Amino acid sequence: MIKTHGLSHVALSVADPDRSLAFYQSVFGVREYFRSESTIQVLGPGPHDVLAFERRPAEAGVAGGIIHFGFRLTRPEDIDAAVAAVQSAGGILTSRGEFAPGLPYAFVRDPDGYEIEIWFE
Repeated sequence: MIKTHGLSHVALSVADPDRSLAFYQSVFGVREYFRSESTIQVLGPGPHDVLAFERRPAEAGVAGGIIHFGFRLTRPEDIDAAVAAVQSAGGILTSRGEFAPGLPYAFVRDPDGYEIEIWFE
């Protein structure tokens, strides 16, 4: 087995990196740390998380075998605020519920159509 620090980053094909930056800043509090002509990379929300928004409009929102990616809440009572933040930032709620009592989840889509699971466990 090779030891790693875990999953280091996710790169997304997006139509507009600035729009993606605005969405993920508003909802998850990410912060920009690198920018080029075609890419914006952000840190957060976790201490070692990296998201890369790659300008590739033709491929934006295409799953390519990845169904969704998720963000785990630190408190279950934050699910309503999380959904409201997504909708306020231009995303949409696709479904929500509970895995069991007190374990809420919501599936949402970002402005490019990527599915994100926000959940508590």
